[in-house]
Amino acid sequence: MLVDSYRFLPRSFVPMYANAQPLDGEDEPVWADFVPRLADARIALVTSAGLYLKDAQPSFDGERERNEPTWGDPTHRVLPSDVASGALGMMHLHVNNADVLADHNIALPSAVLDELAAEGVVGGSTAHHVSVMGYQQAGLDVWRQETAPAIAALLRDEGADGVVLAPV
Repeated sequence: MLVDSYRFLPRSFVPMYANAQPLDGEDEPVWADFVPRLADARIALVTSAGLYLKDAQPSFDGERERNEPTWGDPTHRVLPSDVASGALGMMHLHVNNADVLADHNIALPSAVLDELAAEGVVGGSTAHHVSVMGYQQAGLDVWRQETAPAIAALLRDEGADGVVLAPV
C-alpha cells in the first residue's frame, strides 16, 4: 500500500519535504542501547500535537506559524501523565484539533501506556510527558541547542528509561 504523507497538507509542502537530506554533521542515526527489560522500564511520551494545559500554560505560537509556514514554535510543554482530555488545548495547523481534543490518546496515548503498565508489559509511566509543536523546519539550531537537551534533561530527571514518540 502506498502511503501519501502529504494527503492532508497543501501540495506546496511536497517540494519542501519530499527529498529532505540530513543536515551537516548528521550522517549517522542517533542511537542509545536500551538497557532495562521493558517490563522494568519507566516510559515517557513525547507528542508533536502541540498540546498544552489550557488553564495553566500558554498556547504554542500559531500566529507566527500562520505567517511563516515553515516555522514551528520550538518550545515544549510538560503535561502530567494523568491529564484529562478536557484540560488540554491544542495548537496545530495541520491536524484536526477537535478529534485530538475529544480524546487526547489519539496523539498522547497515556491511557494505552497505563494499560501496558497494568499488564506488566512496561514497568510504568513517568509522572509527566512532553508536547511539542510538529512541522519544525526552520530554527533547527534552537531545537538542537535548547529544546531537545531541555526535554532530555527533564525526562532523565523523571527517571525515564525510554521514550515513545507519538508524532501527528
